[in-house]
Amino acid sequence: MTNHLNKNFQRKERPNFTLEQFVSGIEKGDTTVLSQAITLLESENVSQSKLASTLVSEILQRKLANQKSLRIGITGVPGVGKSTFIESFGYYLAENGHKVAVLAIDPSSQKSGGSILGDKTRMERLVQHPNVFIRPSPSRGTLGGVAKATRESMLLCEAAGFSILLIETVGVGQSEIAVRGMVDFFLLLMLAGAGDELQGIKRGIMEMADALVITKAENENVNEARKAMAEYKNALHLFPSAESGWIPQVEMCSALTNFNIDKVWAMIEGYQNQMMINGYLERNRQQQAKYWLNERIVELLKSSFFGETRISLALKELEKQVINGTISPFLAAEQLVERFIHER
Repeated sequence: MTNHLNKNFQRKERPNFTLEQFVSGIEKGDTTVLSQAITLLESENVSQSKLASTLVSEILQRKLANQKSLRIGITGVPGVGKSTFIESFGYYLAENGHKVAVLAIDPSSQKSGGSILGDKTRMERLVQHPNVFIRPSPSRGTLGGVAKATRESMLLCEAAGFSILLIETVGVGQSEIAVRGMVDFFLLLMLAGAGDELQGIKRGIMEMADALVITKAENENVNEARKAMAEYKNALHLFPSAESGWIPQVEMCSALTNFNIDKVWAMIEGYQNQMMINGYLERNRQQQAKYWLNERIVELLKSSFFGETRISLALKELEKQVINGTISPFLAAEQLVERFIHER
């Protein structure tokens, strides 16, 4: 089997930085410091987590993050060619003077413990571009933790001068919802001529998409892509109007030949201009910040609740009673929560 891993991608031991060194390095666009800072965000070590939180607060207080950046979420069905598209699209942007950061949401299965490191290291051309920063996302097993790290990583990338952030979803289902809740533009990649059994994912996320792009529009697939474009345009008319006032668009492209990659960017750029004029971009980011505040509160409360030994012991006993039918699940839950609150 041919090894397609990028020989330029190597993991290196990196030094520990102070808070001021982190802030200074990120502000200067030092990607080594940026990488180490994102590692802090992903860490479950208590002291590193505290430093990471302080770093993010410092970045926000100093208003270092670029408010005019554009956050683009990219998702798609299996086999649609997300990595190939991201490499072609990212390279096009970088060649046109944009600084591009590629991040990922990877709520990897707890059974497989997989990671997208392989996909990222295959982007040989993109990873070598001086205007590009690619960050593989490690397995975490829980979507919430990965989403938190990714959202805060975006702030650090923006503070480091990256103006376009490409956020890739790796899993399906909840990961798309998480990404939609942290980006400005949500792009759904689709295949032409694939049956509903393959594209079943589309039913749940088409309403979230700001644009659909039919990939692999090359050679004999071009006609199929055109037909798919017409079908999806008709389907989108059935969806309710978006709060932003934007009408979702459909395009086709080929990441292999770079066909229409410029049109995909023109479409997204048009969205950005329209949303900046009507103020939706700023309102949407404010709503997203509020949403993640509440999500984080829930995560911390759950962690604190289930992390207490006395609650765990009481839970096991009440679970037996619930199974035996001697107490209702709702009453058992109320008793546990009351005990958690009053015995702290």
